[in-house]
Amino acid sequence: MTPITHAASNWTIGGHGPLAVIAGLNVLEDVGLALEIGTELKRICAELGLPYAFKASFDKANRSSIQSYRGPGLRSGLAMLEKVKGELNVPICTDVHTPEQSGPVADVAEIVQLPAFLCRQTDLVVAMAEATQAAGGVLHVKKAQFLAPWDVKNILSKVGEAAPDLGVVLCERGTSFGYNNLIVDMLGVGAMQDLGVPVTIDATHAVQLPGADPRTAGASTGGRREGVPVIAKSAVAAGADGVFLEFHTDPDAALCDAPSCLDIKDAAGLLRTLKNIRAAVMA
Repeated sequence: MTPITHAASNWTIGGHGPLAVIAGLNVLEDVGLALEIGTELKRICAELGLPYAFKASFDKANRSSIQSYRGPGLRSGLAMLEKVKGELNVPICTDVHTPEQSGPVADVAEIVQLPAFLCRQTDLVVAMAEATQAAGGVLHVKKAQFLAPWDVKNILSKVGEAAPDLGVVLCERGTSFGYNNLIVDMLGVGAMQDLGVPVTIDATHAVQLPGADPRTAGASTGGRREGVPVIAKSAVAAGADGVFLEFHTDPDAALCDAPSCLDIKDAAGLLRTLKNIRAAVMA
């Protein structure tokens, strides 16, 4: 596997390099919170020598209820992400939901993310691949909950035809297992790496309980926050090249997917442990 490096930001992933980190908020709430979370994560990753990219969504288009908080939207959200990037001097990762969003997002985000539920939408895949390659970015593709790890080769094929020079990273985020549950097959990490690309683990979304939040009688997604470190550590031990994590200063008050996000106070300890596991694996 050839490592991928974003030339302008020097964010790198893959090969025998350090564990890459994509972390931040689930969804943008306000600029102040984004800067607070991003500042702390940047500090931790700098101390640990881990390449860091700030992640937050400007829109959560796939929600259980029409009443759910979705985010500030494309224009306001990209302005917030521009501010975070400018003040913290870190690369940005955010997701795209429609083909017409691809260009504006790729102009701001160094890592453009294809959501799991949309990863087989050909028009979206092509538009994102072309826009991301034109902007010199990296494409982060989340494996759908309904796909086997080896089936993502078809997504890579679409991307390769649309943008042959584009660096692609695959992301494991769990597979549907019966009703309201996800599991992570750790053997899937290696299976996707065998396709020739780096692989991250989205430990936050892997502990979701879709449509099973008791606080809203199933009108939102539940989660098992305590499982995030378990999934993250297991995946890094299985060889994952990077981690995708979401934090908040008050997780229970997060406006989106509160049951799955971690307290920012726990970030340093977890990332230090993950770094050590990565070192053991690489040794």
